[in-house]
Amino acid sequence: MTLKHVACLQMDIQFGDVKANLDHIKAQFKQLSSKVDTVILPEFWPMGYRLDMLADVVTNDLLTPLHTLAKVHDVDIIAGSIPTERDGQFYNTLPVIARTGDVIFSYDKAHLFRLMNEEQYLAEGKGKGVFQLNGVSSAAVICYDIRFPEWIKTQMLDDVEILYVVAQWPKQRLDHWRTLLIARAIENQVYVVACNRVGSDPNNVFGGHSLVISPWGEVVSEAGNDEMILEATLDLAEVKRIRREIPVYEDRRPDLYQLK
Repeated sequence: MTLKHVACLQMDIQFGDVKANLDHIKAQFKQLSSKVDTVILPEFWPMGYRLDMLADVVTNDLLTPLHTLAKVHDVDIIAGSIPTERDGQFYNTLPVIARTGDVIFSYDKAHLFRLMNEEQYLAEGKGKGVFQLNGVSSAAVICYDIRFPEWIKTQMLDDVEILYVVAQWPKQRLDHWRTLLIARAIENQVYVVACNRVGSDPNNVFGGHSLVISPWGEVVSEAGNDEMILEATLDLAEVKRIRREIPVYEDRRPDLYQLK
C-alpha cells in the first residue's frame, strides 16, 4: 500500500457523558468521504478528563460500537483512547481496530501527565506502541508521550512509516504541540497523524489544530479551533525517498547515546 487516506475526528467531548460522545462519533462517521481508509479519534473521547469516573466508564461496552463502525464503513480505526482496568489498576489505552472489526493491538499511555493529575488515577503503560496495519509498520502514542523523543525513537527503529498521536492538548500550549509534532516527523522521517480535541471542560480549554505532517516536516493538512473532520492523503513512498536522501538511521551512533 503506497497511498493512505486518513481522517482525524477533531471533536468536542462532553464532560463525563459517555452516551453523548459515542453518539457524536457515530454521526461523524456518516460524514466521512468514500476515500477514507483510516479514522483517528482523540484521547479519552468517552468522557474527557473526568478521571474520577473511570470505574463507571469501564463498565460501558465501548468497543462493540467501534467494531460495528469499522465494518460498516470499511475503515481501520485508531480508536483514540479509552479507560481500561486490569488487575485493579486503570490505564489510558489506545485500541487499534481493523476494518474487520477486530482489535489487533492496544497501547497503554507510558508517560502520565501530572498537570492533569493522571498519576493519581492511572497506571503507567509498559509496552511499545508499534503494530502492523494492512502491511504498514505503524506506531501510536498518546498526548504527553510526544515530549519524550527517546521514547518515540525507540519505536521508530522498527521501520515505522506512520506515527499516530491522539491527544487532549490544551490551547495555551499549542505552540509546543505544533513544534513537537513537526520535530518528531523530521527527526524520525515519518508521517505524523495527530488528532486533538476542541472545546473545554471545567479546568481546561483545548486547542484542536489536528495535524498531518510529512516525513520532511511539511504540514500536509491542519485543522483550526473548531470541530471538523481533517482528511489527508499520505504517500508512503515519500518515507523511503527521504530516508535515502538523508540516511539518518544508517548514521546513528547508539554507542554514544548513554541515556539515564
